[in-house]
Amino acid sequence: MEIERKFLLKRAPRQISDYEHSRIQQAYLCTEPVMRIRKKDDQYIFTYKSAGLMKREEVEVPLDAKSYEHLLKKCDGNIVSKTRYYVPLDSGLTAEIDIFHDGFDGLVIAEVEFPDLETARDFVPPVWMNHDVTSDARFQNSNLCQMKENERITLLKEILFS
Repeated sequence: MEIERKFLLKRAPRQISDYEHSRIQQAYLCTEPVMRIRKKDDQYIFTYKSAGLMKREEVEVPLDAKSYEHLLKKCDGNIVSKTRYYVPLDSGLTAEIDIFHDGFDGLVIAEVEFPDLETARDFVPPVWMNHDVTSDARFQNSNLCQMKENERITLLKEILFS
């Protein structure tokens, strides 16, 4: 079970490069239900996610590089590329800050995963997590992968100039 909240950031926090990070590339075989393949540094993962925004089932299965490359050819839409930084929070939780690349430059999203719904609902984000987009499906990676260029440009303008 995955329980997470998402926050849109105007920019990455200062000194973000001081934190541990991973380079991620992911693509989608299907978006309803979500069936995703991901390359995270040197790891390859197939993920199934059920419907939902804050709470949903998630199953991950390891892949090898050959399987990943084979499946990548079968994916539709945009390949989502991002650098994920792991920033510890005062609450003992970790913010996973994604800085997007390749067509989504300027998009920065922080995700926080929780052990249960009560903790998720009670979470008071730090001031730099200025806009909760947990309930805005546009910011799910599975929806970003489906956006056409004009939709991406409109979304990024809305974010950068609001």
